[in-house]
Amino acid sequence: MPITIRVPFGGGIGSPEHHSESPEAYFTHTSGLRVVSVSNPQDAYTVIQQAILSDDPVLYFEPKRRYHDKGEVDESLDLNAALSLEKARVVTEGRDVTLVAYGPLVKTARDAATAAADEGVSVEVIDLRSLAPVDFATLEASVRKTGRLVITHEAGQSGGVGAELAASNTERCFHHLEAAPVRVTASTSRTRIPSWKCITCPAWTGSWTGSTVPSAAPTPSVGWKDERHHDQGFQAAGPRRRADRI
Repeated sequence: MPITIRVPFGGGIGSPEHHSESPEAYFTHTSGLRVVSVSNPQDAYTVIQQAILSDDPVLYFEPKRRYHDKGEVDESLDLNAALSLEKARVVTEGRDVTLVAYGPLVKTARDAATAAADEGVSVEVIDLRSLAPVDFATLEASVRKTGRLVITHEAGQSGGVGAELAASNTERCFHHLEAAPVRVTASTSRTRIPSWKCITCPAWTGSWTGSTVPSAAPTPSVGWKDERHHDQGFQAAGPRRRADRI
């Protein structure tokens, strides 16, 4: 049945509890559903129209944290000439590591690539766009070129989209990988999303450095919502510090 459902998701705006959740993985497990997530104004304009025209049911995940982002939108773009609904997009080309993101974290991934470039590391950023089905051909071509894979999303690590991407790319590119794929995500599905904006902002922006991205090895500094850091955040950032943390 052709139907498109808009789903605001993600954190970083001070929404309490479940309003900051990222439930996209629930729906990628359902056969027959298309699941997409946009990261910029042009895609938001184009993909919603492609979703409505699709013969399939489409869940259109829109990141709340990017509602106020500005960008050029070509309203005259022919939908038939635009990047198709199920295709991933190479945002920046690189040679040392592939960094895959979608939705709100594509901009963060671009910032990470810029930070890495300052340290002499070339990062290829890919906007996944379609979570179901996944454009594995684009991911595979990139990983075969760089030999390293980092996947990031706001949702919990266990059973998330990143787990499927890591497993599938390992199967497809095993002999091309120089290190195991790494997921940069919420630490676990058991960790509650903090509701204060002064805490959620640092939690989702992260402290990316050039050395973080190409290392392809999980460390506490990589996981934005490592449980130990969560505890420290609640202790360190009380209401009195709200103004200087936003």
